[in-house]
Amino acid sequence: MVQALEGIKVMETASVYAGPMAGRLLADWGADVVHIEHPVRGDIARSESSKRGGKIIQSDINYRFENFNRNKRSITLDLSLETGRQVVHKLLETADVYISNFRPRELKAYELEYETLSQLNPGIIHANVCGYGKKGPDRDLPGYEFTSYFPRTGMLHVLQTPGAGPGLPPYGLGDNVAGMTLACGIMTALFIRERTGVGQEVDVSLFQAGVYALSLDIAGSLVTGQDRQQVETRDVANPLVSPYRTKDNRWLYLGVSQPDLYWSRFCRAIGREDLEHNPRFATFDLRIENHIALNQILEEVFQDRILDEWKAPLNEAGLPWSPVQNLPETTADPQARANDFYVAYDHPTYGHIEGVANPIQLSKITVGVTRPAPELGQHTEEVLLEHNYTWEDIERFKQQGVIG
Repeated sequence: MVQALEGIKVMETASVYAGPMAGRLLADWGADVVHIEHPVRGDIARSESSKRGGKIIQSDINYRFENFNRNKRSITLDLSLETGRQVVHKLLETADVYISNFRPRELKAYELEYETLSQLNPGIIHANVCGYGKKGPDRDLPGYEFTSYFPRTGMLHVLQTPGAGPGLPPYGLGDNVAGMTLACGIMTALFIRERTGVGQEVDVSLFQAGVYALSLDIAGSLVTGQDRQQVETRDVANPLVSPYRTKDNRWLYLGVSQPDLYWSRFCRAIGREDLEHNPRFATFDLRIENHIALNQILEEVFQDRILDEWKAPLNEAGLPWSPVQNLPETTADPQARANDFYVAYDHPTYGHIEGVANPIQLSKITVGVTRPAPELGQHTEEVLLEHNYTWEDIERFKQQGVIG
């Protein structure tokens, strides 16, 4: 197996999701990623069980921790102790990358800010993700995707319909965007270091990653000072970009953003050739002008058949549309399977399982799962021995509570 980042050493004190996803992407590409956890508590994602209740998918398998930490090694280290900080400094002396998700004051308290580490290792890439960024009045506020990413950026606002409150966003979505952003920054910094020999700091926040994800709307507000109008589905100007309910109470989503190109074949596909030259809908401008009437007609049309009965005519017409799938349908989707969206591997506890594959596919690099997510502290002794600590040192650290 050819691994793109073989030989790259990554130390990661990040926990939960955003930082660990950046590390997991690097680990997928062959980097040696060491996940550093508290000796007693471990990563919060370990105790944030997939059986805690609520509307998340219930399982005895902690698929959350597995998803964000496969292909890594785990060691325990108490960074609140002076000896723990000395150990992590020694590990970072020969590391290529350090990943954390500490607030600025926490980086300073643990002596892990870039200024300190760059003195120990001038070539190190210091990559941190936090809630709100390293500057400004809110830099030390706690940050999570359901505070920093979705509501603060305006994302929940633009997803609302008039009179409705904010919805509940899916867990991990904002963290995944921030994690991939951090991984992109790390890869860019590694490339620059390869050319110049100079390491640097990579700074990402959930807040800015969310603003970037919403940049189409944010860009409009920047140049006009305006807010995006919240509208009911029926008030969307182009009724051919909208969700429609089917006879079996499922949904499909039309994405015909170039209606003049598709209008004729669309009318034939839905069996309403009479609409094509109807004086209310014959041109795009007329369809915009009469969008409420057209939306009502299409609502009735699509409720005349079940979802499966719509698939063939819409696909045969070459129309941009999609069924609104549930998660089991997505995991079984033949298109996803054909393009290796999922990766299967054997887990020592769970047996044969599948996970979501690395979304970036390189033609000459093989990406897979070389090891499952580690047990807490599984590789502590192994990693410390690699960094020239002795068994006597390790025993002393255990007695002092520095490691588990």
